[in-house]
Amino acid sequence: MSDPNAFTPSELRKLRSMKNPYGIQKFLDEIPYHLAGSAWSPRRVLKEQTAHCLEGAIFGAAALRANGYPPLLLDLEAEQDTDHVIAIFRQDGFWGAIAKSNFTGCRWREPVHRTLRELALTYFNGYFNLRRERSLRRFSGPVNLKRFDRQNWMTTEDPVWFIAYHLCDIKHYPLITPAMAKRLHRVDERLFQGECLGRAVKSKE
Repeated sequence: MSDPNAFTPSELRKLRSMKNPYGIQKFLDEIPYHLAGSAWSPRRVLKEQTAHCLEGAIFGAAALRANGYPPLLLDLEAEQDTDHVIAIFRQDGFWGAIAKSNFTGCRWREPVHRTLRELALTYFNGYFNLRRERSLRRFSGPVNLKRFDRQNWMTTEDPVWFIAYHLCDIKHYPLITPAMAKRLHRVDERLFQGECLGRAVKSKE
C-alpha cells in the first residue's frame, strides 16, 4: 500500500526543483496571495498555485522537508491584528525564514539570526495593522510538523486547521514589555505605503 502522506513523483520533483530555502521562497513570491478563509495542504497549494500566510508557511515546511530540512513552523502572535506563521530553517547554526505575506516585509529572512527571538524581532518594525499600530507581541517555540504525519498534513484534501489550532495552543514568549508597548509610535506614511505595495484586497462586489 502506498503512503497516503507521500507526494506523487511529479509533486516531489517540483518540490525538489526548488533546491533550497530561497528557491522555496521564490516559488511563494511568484504565486498570488489569496484572501479565502481556507487551510489548504501543500498538495492543494501546488494544485491551486496560490496561498495565504498560513498555507504558505505550511507549504514552506513541506518543501523544506522534501529538500532535507526538518518541517518547522514558528508562530508570531499579534494584538489587534492577525498572527503570522513562518517556516523556519537553520544553516550553519543560524536561523532563517520562509513566509508568504500580504505585506512586503513579512516574508523571507536570511539565515543570519542566532536565536529564534532574534529572528522574530526582525518582523517587529514592519508588522502593523491597518490603523498603523505596531502589533507584534509574542513568538512561539518551533513546531515540527512531523507530529501531524498521521493526519496526512502534506497531502490531504481536507483543511489542515488542526495545525493552526495547535499553534494557538502552544506557549508563546514576549518580545516586548507592556511598558514598551505603551510607548510605541504608529508607522509613518512612507513605511505604510512601502509595506502595502501590491497588497491583495477583497473585492467590494
